[in-house]
Amino acid sequence: MEENSRLDRLVEAGKAVIPPLTLLSALLFYFGYVSARSQYEYFGVDVDTIGLGTQDYIMRSPQPLLTPLLLFAAAGAGAVAAHAAIRRRIHPEASPRTVRRMRRLARAGQVAGLTALAASLLLLLAYPFLRDWRLYGLVTPLLIATGGTLLGAGSALGRLLRPPAPPAPFRRTSTTLVYLVVAVSAFWTTATVAQWSGRGLAMDQANRLGRLPSVILDTKESLFLRSPGVQETKLPPSEGQTFHYRYRNLRLLIHGKDRMFLVADHWSASNTTIIVPLDDSVRVQFQFQNQPP
Repeated sequence: MEENSRLDRLVEAGKAVIPPLTLLSALLFYFGYVSARSQYEYFGVDVDTIGLGTQDYIMRSPQPLLTPLLLFAAAGAGAVAAHAAIRRRIHPEASPRTVRRMRRLARAGQVAGLTALAASLLLLLAYPFLRDWRLYGLVTPLLIATGGTLLGAGSALGRLLRPPAPPAPFRRTSTTLVYLVVAVSAFWTTATVAQWSGRGLAMDQANRLGRLPSVILDTKESLFLRSPGVQETKLPPSEGQTFHYRYRNLRLLIHGKDRMFLVADHWSASNTTIIVPLDDSVRVQFQFQNQPP
């Protein structure tokens, strides 16, 4: 009986742990996917054609998530410190002057929260006119999250200053909705940051293409490449030779499941990304770096 009860406890504990882990994996996958999609879209590549797996996207998620997590952690720590400081001032022996200050602070938080929510509502309604504004995806969710947080904090402080009363169902529902709005806004903000992070990585990569692995590509037919700087050489004919063209000044952008994505070693607006299948139709060589050991 004891072993059975212990097994039941382990099963229940596993049920309690697995859903959060699944949710965390899904979030990491999503933000990694958003960042990678923005990164390779800069080079004209749809990330779905690369063939990256779930683990690949999860491994890419820490970079775009680092800044939002640090900011959320700092904001949470500040909120906890402010809450503790306010709770220390609110006690039965508090002076009427302190109570009046706390009430003014609560009203100010509610007014500021409602103002921020009203501004975010106007931005949402004006989306057809402002959708090309680059900061729209960051300013709007930040206003919503800030407004919801200030409104909730002001309401909570106001309840602390009133006499104790049984919680009303409407109050619970409104508090839950505020938390939900703040969570969705934080998700939206993080997704925008992940998208910007991916584009920033792509631009930095385009500025440092010389650091990517250098590739020499042999093909059976001419590729008619238009990217400036790529050197095409016709190989001398010989018996049994099936490869007739050689291309230099190429760099490996990323390696997919069964293909490689190559770019010229110097960025240009007229560059293209070359998709090379990993089969017997091409011959690939990777050059050493031009740096002696």
